[in-house]
Amino acid sequence: MQLGVTIFATDRSMSPVELAREAEARGFASLFVPEHTHIPVSRRTPPPTGEPELAEEYKRTLDPYVALAAAASATSRIRLGTGIALVAQHDPIALAKQLATLDLLSEGRLVLGIGFGWNAEEMEDHGIEFRRRRDHVREAMLAMQALWANEVAEFRGDFVRFSPSWQWPKPVQRPRPPVLLGGAAGPKLFAAIAEYGDGWIPIGGAGIAAALPAVRAALAERGRDPAQLRVVPMGVLPDARKLDYYASIGVTEAVLRLPSAPRDAVMPVLDAYAAFISSP
Repeated sequence: MQLGVTIFATDRSMSPVELAREAEARGFASLFVPEHTHIPVSRRTPPPTGEPELAEEYKRTLDPYVALAAAASATSRIRLGTGIALVAQHDPIALAKQLATLDLLSEGRLVLGIGFGWNAEEMEDHGIEFRRRRDHVREAMLAMQALWANEVAEFRGDFVRFSPSWQWPKPVQRPRPPVLLGGAAGPKLFAAIAEYGDGWIPIGGAGIAAALPAVRAALAERGRDPAQLRVVPMGVLPDARKLDYYASIGVTEAVLRLPSAPRDAVMPVLDAYAAFISSP
């Protein structure tokens, strides 16, 4: 099982460029950063953490695609991921080109972690109806994958439409960068993974083992190899017992949570986490 790290990259945190360089030097497999295009002041939607106030870093997130491109320029091996990208909040034609360009310039190191989103007000400002957000994400992903896979691509959906078109560059990774879907276990999520994803970012650690047969069955029903499923818990606060358990149930990578803080607060935590890389 590999280990990566994630940070809520903001204008006040350790630079993701510095962090990517330091994480790569210590042998971490990946760096993930989240996305919020903006945070409406309204708190009609409660914080996803269950806390009464939304944490300050949600208001200050860096653009993940620019941040990861900058990190790619300072590294050569570490994989660079979104954890998670809110793909429905973008024009999928433009986002397809951004992501393919990032995969090209990073020499095939992009990992696309995506989600359906939790902040109804944020989505509404992008013209997304909250109850149909899964449909938006599905069409955006299928449309982008058509552009990545085909010399001439077209798409006709309820939310995404374009005529036969050329688009380059294509991603280095074929047929696409790995797509990991975040969310709680359930038939809707597992059907989405089987249709247009490659792995699962579980919410929390409980229940992963019990859910794995169902997600693997969903892949098999679509004629896909369940053994290729990636299971990547994100935001993990590690200890040896927890990591051993993850490895024993088939988790392929655990992504460890770093504080959204300046360098002097992040580096001691990164160094402590690095000790797990060499553990048996």
